[in-house]
Amino acid sequence: MEEKKDKGITVRKEENMPEWFEQVCLKAELAEFSAVKGCMVVRPNGYAIWEKIQDSFNKAIKKNGVKNCYFPLFIPERFFEMEKEHASGFNPEVAWVTHAGGSKLEERLAIRPTSEAIMSDSFKRWVRSYRDLPLKINQWCSVVRWETKATKLFLRSREFLWQEGHCLYETDEECVKETLFYLNEYKKICEELLAVPVLSGKKTEKEKFAGAKDTYAVEAFMPDGKFLQMGTSHDLGQGFVKSFDIKFVGRDEKTHHPYQNSWGLSTRIIGGLVMMHSDDKGLVLPPNIAPVQIVIVPVYKADTMKEVLKHASELKTKLSDYRVEVDDRDEYSPGWKFNEWEMKGIPLRIEIGPRDIKEKQVVLVRRDTGKKEAVKLNDVNEKVKKTLDDIQKSLFKKAEKHLKDSIVEVKDFKEFQKAIKDKKIVYAKFCGEAECEGMIKDKTDGANSRVIPSDKKLLTGECVQCGKPAKHMVYFGKSY
Repeated sequence: MEEKKDKGITVRKEENMPEWFEQVCLKAELAEFSAVKGCMVVRPNGYAIWEKIQDSFNKAIKKNGVKNCYFPLFIPERFFEMEKEHASGFNPEVAWVTHAGGSKLEERLAIRPTSEAIMSDSFKRWVRSYRDLPLKINQWCSVVRWETKATKLFLRSREFLWQEGHCLYETDEECVKETLFYLNEYKKICEELLAVPVLSGKKTEKEKFAGAKDTYAVEAFMPDGKFLQMGTSHDLGQGFVKSFDIKFVGRDEKTHHPYQNSWGLSTRIIGGLVMMHSDDKGLVLPPNIAPVQIVIVPVYKADTMKEVLKHASELKTKLSDYRVEVDDRDEYSPGWKFNEWEMKGIPLRIEIGPRDIKEKQVVLVRRDTGKKEAVKLNDVNEKVKKTLDDIQKSLFKKAEKHLKDSIVEVKDFKEFQKAIKDKKIVYAKFCGEAECEGMIKDKTDGANSRVIPSDKKLLTGECVQCGKPAKHMVYFGKSY
C-alpha cells in the first residue's frame, strides 16, 4: 500500500513558536479546528490526556471529601446581577441566549462562563446548619467565554473544558486553608504529572478574580518567554453567600454566613504541556501523563512476520504494568511508524525483529533524547521502569532549569524593561496599587504581575515603578 505523505513539522520551535505549536497539536492529533469559529475539536489523543488529568485530580479531591455533581449550562441574568462585581468582571465575554424556537425569552440566559452564581442559588437551600458544613462539590464541564482576541488551540478558545470546585465552610480559617490546599494540588498536577514546574502564589488586587477576596494561582513559564496560568484557587470570602443570602445556624444557635472558595483548571494546561516539552519532531509526553507509555514496533519481512508478531505480543504481556500498544499494521514500513510515534510523543519505543529474537533482546528508543539501547529480554522490565522514570525526571529538570534561569531580580525600572524585552521573568518590589500596575503594563508593552510568592519575608524599599513604599516582591512577565 502507498504510504501517507510526510506529516513532519515544517517550522522550527525556536523560529516560529505559534506556527510550530499549531502544527504539533494538529499533526499529533490532539485537536483540530471546528466549523464554529473560535472553538476546537479535542481529538481522542488530546482527550486521553485530559482523562489522565481528571483521574489524578479526582483521586486527590475525593480523598479530601469533594463530591462531583453537575449544574445547568444556562444561568439566569438575575443571578449575575445579584453579585455586581462578579457580573461586571465577566460581562465582556458572556454569551447570551435571547431566543428559543423563534420566541424571545422573558429573561436572558447566560451560557455558563463560571458557576458561582447558579451554585449559590442551590447552596442556600442545601445549607441550614453547621452540620451541613463543610459542603464540598466539583463539576467537570465546559464553559463559554466569548474571546475577541485571536483564538489558539487549547490556549484560548471560546469554549473549553475545565473543572470548577465550589466549597462552603463554617470558618474563615478553614476556607483559607482549603483554598491553599487546592492550589497545592494544582502544583502537584503540573509538576508530578506534566513535568511542568510552576511559580505559585497570590494574585495582586488588579489581577484577582472578580468578586474574590483573594486569588491564588500556579503559573508556568513557556519556552517563548510568556507565562501560562495553569490553575487558580479563589478565596471568595462571604461576598457571594451574602448576595445570595446563604445562612446557617451555628454551634452558638445564632445565624451566620458561611465562607466560600472556588478553584479550577482547564484544558489550557494541555497547551502548556505541549509547549514546554515538545520539539521539532512533534509532541513529547512525560510518561506519567502519556496515555500510551510504550509502543512496540515489530520489524519483519513476509517470511518472519508471524514469528516477530508473536514475540511482540508476548512482550506486551510481559510489560503489562505499563500502558503499551503494539503497532502491527502491515501497510506501513517500520520507518514510517517510527516517525508517526515520535510525532505523537510516545515516551518509549521498543523495536523487535528477527535478529533481536535470535539475540534474546529488544531495542529501546527514548523519545526525549532519541537514545537507542539494546536490552536483554530478561532485563527489560527493570530497564523500562528506570528509563521511564528517568524520562519523567529529565523533562522536569530541563523545564525547571529554564524557569530558574529566566528569573531576573531587578532594582530599577530600566532593568525591569530590559528584562521584559529579553523575555525574562522579572522579580521586583511592588507597591501593589492597580494604577501602578497599569502603568507597568503600558510601559512594557503588556507585562503584568503574575504572582506574589507565599514567603513571608519582611520587605523594605521602594516600588520599582512608582517609588512608593513596596508591599510585595512580585513576579512579572508577559502572558498568554
